[in-house]
Amino acid sequence: MLNTTSIQHTCKTFFPEGIHLDISSILFTVIIFLFSCNTEKKDDNSAIQKQAQTYLDGYNQQYQTLATDASLKQWKLLTHIVPGDTVSQHEADIADKVIATFTGSNANIDSAKKYLAIKEKLSPLQARQFQVILFNAGNNPEAAGNIVDRRIKATNAQSSMLYGFKYSLNGKPTTTGDLDDILQNSTDLNARLKAWEAGKEVGRTLKVGLDSLQQLRNASVTPLGYKNFFDYQAAEYGMSEDEIIALTHQFITEVWPMYRELHTWARYSLAEKYKQPVPEYIPAQWLPNRWGQEWAGLVDVKGLNIDSVLKSHGAEWIAHESEKFYESIGFDSLPETFWQNSSLYPVPADSSYTKNNHASAWHIDLANDVRSLMSITPTTDYWSTSLHELGHIYYYMSYSNPDVPIILRGGANRGYHEAFGTMMGLASLQKPFLEGLKMIPANTVTDDTMQLLNEALKYIVHIPWGSGVMTEFEYDLYAKKIPESEYNKTWWALVKKYQGIVPPTDRGEEYCDAATKTHINDDPAQYYDYSIANILLFQFHGYIAKNILKQDPHATNYWGNKEVGDFLKKVMKPGASVDWRDHLKASIGSDMSAQPMVDYFAPLMGYLKRVNAGRTYTLPEKPMF
Repeated sequence: MLNTTSIQHTCKTFFPEGIHLDISSILFTVIIFLFSCNTEKKDDNSAIQKQAQTYLDGYNQQYQTLATDASLKQWKLLTHIVPGDTVSQHEADIADKVIATFTGSNANIDSAKKYLAIKEKLSPLQARQFQVILFNAGNNPEAAGNIVDRRIKATNAQSSMLYGFKYSLNGKPTTTGDLDDILQNSTDLNARLKAWEAGKEVGRTLKVGLDSLQQLRNASVTPLGYKNFFDYQAAEYGMSEDEIIALTHQFITEVWPMYRELHTWARYSLAEKYKQPVPEYIPAQWLPNRWGQEWAGLVDVKGLNIDSVLKSHGAEWIAHESEKFYESIGFDSLPETFWQNSSLYPVPADSSYTKNNHASAWHIDLANDVRSLMSITPTTDYWSTSLHELGHIYYYMSYSNPDVPIILRGGANRGYHEAFGTMMGLASLQKPFLEGLKMIPANTVTDDTMQLLNEALKYIVHIPWGSGVMTEFEYDLYAKKIPESEYNKTWWALVKKYQGIVPPTDRGEEYCDAATKTHINDDPAQYYDYSIANILLFQFHGYIAKNILKQDPHATNYWGNKEVGDFLKKVMKPGASVDWRDHLKASIGSDMSAQPMVDYFAPLMGYLKRVNAGRTYTLPEKPMF
């Protein structure tokens, strides 16, 4: 039996050209009339809330059904990419269009606005759901007409081109994993250059599509009053685009003294490694990452290299050992369907199909169907990545409970998800943790300064990249509407300004090096989530170390501590049903601040200043915005 709300959604979704009876609006008017005639305020609110709940129940049920179908189609599209096959993309387009039509319908927009106009009569949980309904509509408003359909099709086409791209090195097929291996391990500058350039070739095929997506994404959100797509994404935090930019600038400013020291250290260290003159800025192909987003591979921490141990165990061991960690702190085992449905290991280079190479976690039905898409290889990097992705999975499982409505099953803010995943990655590489697993011998003697340097090359280095290059490129793309003819110029100006990195040769506008980063194409205008996550992870990690483990935050062992698990469950369980600012303060007694991150790396500053004494600094003392 369908309630009136379900009938409304069915008509709107499947018969968009037919006669549409806005039943919810009629009932809403009746309730308002009854409200005005009733003298008992408590009863009045009860009537409003009852009608609101009827609407919300129908919306949540329909949203879950459509979101599940769309997720399944996207999963197929990104895990089994066959050259020339357009069926999967077509199916994904249709599923995305259906949910976009539903969330962006005038009926749902009007209903959400009407209820929010009397939100003082609603329960806080109901008001929050209506705010999310209106936000969901902002990216797919019916008023945008066929723009939304075109945007969906263009996004899926872009993803297919990116993940279906056949990489080539020296005239032979290769994979991004092979290219990354060269950049992480080779000292042959010619081989490094070829690998770096091979990784950028995909950008040529993506440039026109990105220009189209710039226009379509902006046009999709402006009908509901957002200035542009960047502004729309910022609104999910309850912030404006200017506030997000100010926040990311704050992050860069706070870590800049440390980043400047790291940049100087890296220039001299890399020049010595490659037996080259010290460069003014770091050549991009000298770094162990295709985008220079983290430099952890520049330091080998004696006693903590676990690659050989991981290779002896294999990729499957990494996946199952990651599950055991979460079980050890009190979480349930993963459902059997996780192992049946996930895509966890690499596709062979000679396979007839490819897949998305970016590790991700999926909440297919916003309930019990959880999956991960990875390409696990037995490396230290994937050891922490596996724990990271399962952090997302256990967050999904935690807030999939009866107290959290379907549309509020998300992180308290988008950064929370990354914070918990990345925090587990950090904890998984600390010495007591590894000793407990016998991945290194007990009482292993290590150089703690080098270990801290290694971590700084990952976490500190990521802030100018994430808060600077990625965030400002997408701000320029959507808010400033930079033309296609200036994409590469804009990109490399930001890379030099914030990262102090330069390309090996001139990169003309025939390239689109920004588009080689997956998020630019299919997770747009929210990369600052990773910066926010890094800030939050040090806040939460510092709290856990000090208040639960009673351990040095540089040397913790979460494994087996049920109190840590209880704390995390408490933070994770409400999902997005609470205000993220209030939730943060209630959880750790603090507002969002980079100070715990700065404090964590403070012992490293003295070492870097001593090493860099007498060297030439090429980055300014303060960042220039």
